Amino acid sequence: MEMDYQEWLGEKAAEKCVKNLKRHGFDAHYVTTGGDACKKILKLVSDYETFGFGGSDTTRSIGLLEELTAKGKTIYDHWQKNLSKDEYLAIRHNQGRADCFFSSANAITVGGEIVNIDGAGNRVTAMTFGPKKVVIVAGTNKITPDLESALKRAREVAGVMRAKSLEKETPCAETGFCSDCNTPDRICNATLILHRRPSFIDITVILVNQELGF
Repeated sequence: MEMDYQEWLGEKAAEKCVKNLKRHGFDAHYVTTGGDACKKILKLVSDYETFGFGGSDTTRSIGLLEELTAKGKTIYDHWQKNLSKDEYLAIRHNQGRADCFFSSANAITVGGEIVNIDGAGNRVTAMTFGPKKVVIVAGTNKITPDLESALKRAREVAGVMRAKSLEKETPCAETGFCSDCNTPDRICNATLILHRRPSFIDITVILVNQELGF
């Protein structure tokens, strides 16, 4: 059988990344598929009752939201339709107070640092203090060689595609290139770098050997 070299490369990068994430205090795991990630996460969070979902395509794409809803868990998801402004903001606040918060990452370095850029700040806040547990799910497409390339990926790849997907009125959503804009729709307002696990929060990182999210 011919080797899938892209899969092999992703596995090697993830193995090194997991090792360094653990060294930095994170509970880190490598799996091969999104389905495997969902099964592992459901076991890890079985004792929790309330769950916050950040604006992450990745965590939704692996079936977590449907599985937890079917189990009767309380879900705080600001992507629900027909929310009033007050309901929308209340859900975002509750995400940071939930038992468990789900997010992806804009980039994760091989050296074990996690980068996220946020528009409203609810995601980066919830990832550092508030929930009992945070679970970060990321495809191997998010792994970068170092912090400089991680920040570059967050701004020039993840941010641009996210702005386009949300139909934001920003220069990058029109041109495909990041610029230092001051538009009201700008989604790159706050940058969080997790160099190590924050003191009072339990963070699990699941790396999936697939291309997931932005």
